[in-house]
Amino acid sequence: QEQLVQSGGGLAQPGGSLTLSCVASGFTLNTKGFGWFRQAPGKEREGISCIHTNDATYYDDSVKGRFTVSKDIAKNTVYLQMTNLKPEDTAVYYCAAGFDAWGAVIGGLLGGIEVWGQGTPVNVSS
Repeated sequence: QEQLVQSGGGLAQPGGSLTLSCVASGFTLNTKGFGWFRQAPGKEREGISCIHTNDATYYDDSVKGRFTVSKDIAKNTVYLQMTNLKPEDTAVYYCAAGFDAWGAVIGGLLGGIEVWGQGTPVNVSS
Protein backbone atom coordinates (compact mmCIF):
# COMPACT_ATOMS: atom_id res chain seq x y z
CA GLN A 1 0.00 0.00 0.00
CA GLU A 2 1.37 3.38 -1.01
CA GLN A 3 1.45 5.87 1.83
CA LEU A 4 2.94 9.23 2.80
CA VAL A 5 3.44 10.08 6.47
CA GLN A 6 4.27 13.66 7.38
CA SER A 7 6.02 15.09 10.40
CA GLY A 8 7.40 18.42 11.48
CA GLY A 9 5.54 21.68 11.47
CA GLY A 10 4.09 23.37 14.51
CA LEU A 11 4.53 26.88 15.83
CA ALA A 12 7.18 29.31 14.64
CA GLN A 13 7.86 32.99 15.08
CA PRO A 14 8.04 35.32 12.09
CA GLY A 15 11.50 35.03 10.61
CA GLY A 16 11.90 31.54 12.03
CA SER A 17 12.41 28.19 10.35
CA LEU A 18 10.72 24.80 10.24
CA THR A 19 11.33 21.62 8.28
CA LEU A 20 8.57 19.30 7.15
CA SER A 21 9.26 15.64 6.40
CA CYS A 22 7.29 13.28 4.19
CA VAL A 23 8.19 9.60 4.43
CA ALA A 24 7.05 7.40 1.58
CA SER A 25 6.21 3.71 1.87
CA GLY A 26 5.05 1.23 -0.72
CA PHE A 27 7.06 2.90 -3.47
CA THR A 28 10.46 4.53 -4.02
CA LEU A 29 11.11 8.22 -4.58
CA ASN A 30 12.46 7.75 -8.09
CA THR A 31 9.11 6.47 -9.36
CA LYS A 32 6.94 9.50 -8.62
CA GLY A 33 7.22 13.27 -8.52
CA PHE A 34 6.45 15.01 -5.24
CA GLY A 35 4.54 18.17 -4.53
CA TRP A 36 3.95 20.33 -1.48
CA PHE A 37 0.61 22.04 -1.03
CA ARG A 38 -0.88 24.21 1.68
CA GLN A 39 -4.34 25.30 2.69
CA ALA A 40 -4.80 28.39 4.79
CA PRO A 41 -7.97 28.95 6.81
CA GLY A 42 -10.79 29.96 4.53
CA LYS A 43 -8.72 29.51 1.38
CA GLU A 44 -8.34 26.86 -1.27
CA ARG A 45 -5.47 24.42 -1.30
CA GLU A 46 -2.53 25.76 -3.33
CA GLY A 47 0.56 24.13 -4.74
CA ILE A 48 3.79 25.75 -3.58
CA SER A 49 6.66 23.49 -4.58
CA CYS A 50 7.48 20.27 -6.37
CA ILE A 51 10.44 18.05 -7.14
CA HIS A 52 10.59 15.91 -10.23
CA THR A 53 12.03 12.40 -10.45
CA ASN A 54 14.99 14.03 -12.25
CA ASP A 55 15.45 16.35 -9.22
CA ALA A 56 14.26 19.47 -11.01
CA THR A 57 12.46 21.77 -8.60
CA TYR A 58 9.78 24.43 -8.79
CA TYR A 59 8.69 27.09 -6.31
CA ASP A 60 5.70 29.37 -6.30
CA ASP A 61 6.61 33.03 -6.10
CA SER A 62 5.15 33.20 -2.60
CA VAL A 63 7.86 30.89 -1.24
CA LYS A 64 10.71 31.26 -3.73
CA GLY A 65 13.98 32.04 -2.00
CA ARG A 66 12.62 30.98 1.40
CA PHE A 67 11.57 27.34 0.99
CA THR A 68 13.68 24.45 -0.28
CA VAL A 69 12.44 21.04 -1.35
CA SER A 70 14.81 18.08 -1.26
CA LYS A 71 14.78 14.32 -1.04
CA ASP A 72 16.83 11.64 0.68
CA ILE A 73 16.71 8.48 -1.40
CA ALA A 74 18.19 6.33 1.36
CA LYS A 75 15.47 7.40 3.79
CA ASN A 76 12.73 7.47 1.12
CA THR A 77 11.88 10.91 2.48
CA VAL A 78 11.11 14.28 0.95
CA TYR A 79 11.70 17.47 2.92
CA LEU A 80 10.45 21.03 2.79
CA GLN A 81 12.79 23.42 4.55
CA MET A 82 11.02 26.66 5.36
CA THR A 83 12.99 29.73 6.38
CA ASN A 84 12.15 33.38 6.99
CA LEU A 85 8.61 32.33 7.80
CA LYS A 86 5.83 34.90 7.58
CA PRO A 87 2.40 34.97 9.22
CA GLU A 88 0.87 34.39 5.78
CA ASP A 89 2.63 31.02 5.66
CA THR A 90 0.21 29.80 8.33
CA ALA A 91 -1.64 26.83 6.84
CA VAL A 92 -2.00 23.08 6.85
CA TYR A 93 0.76 21.67 4.66
CA TYR A 94 0.37 18.52 2.58
CA CYS A 95 2.88 16.46 0.68
CA ALA A 96 1.69 14.48 -2.31
CA ALA A 97 3.15 12.16 -4.91
CA GLY A 98 2.09 11.05 -8.34
CA PHE A 99 2.87 10.62 -12.01
CA ASP A 100 2.29 14.34 -12.60
CA ALA A 101 3.01 16.19 -9.38
CA TRP A 102 4.40 19.02 -11.52
CA GLY A 103 1.09 19.54 -13.26
CA ALA A 104 -0.74 19.36 -9.97
CA VAL A 105 1.38 22.03 -8.29
CA ILE A 106 1.76 24.40 -11.21
CA GLY A 107 -1.48 23.80 -13.09
CA GLY A 108 -3.81 22.63 -10.37
CA LEU A 109 -4.36 19.34 -12.20
CA LEU A 110 -4.83 17.15 -9.14
CA GLY A 111 -5.54 14.06 -11.22
CA GLY A 112 -1.79 13.59 -11.42
CA ILE A 113 -1.59 12.97 -7.67
CA GLU A 114 -1.86 9.37 -6.55
CA VAL A 115 -1.22 9.61 -2.84
CA TRP A 116 -1.51 12.38 -0.21
CA GLY A 117 0.06 12.86 3.17
CA GLN A 118 -2.17 13.43 6.16
CA GLY A 119 -1.33 17.12 6.47
CA THR A 120 0.53 18.97 9.18
CA PRO A 121 -0.29 22.43 10.57
CA VAL A 122 2.17 25.31 10.52
CA ASN A 123 1.36 28.38 12.58
CA VAL A 124 3.56 31.45 12.22
CA SER A 125 2.84 33.91 14.95
CA SER A 126 4.62 36.13 17.45
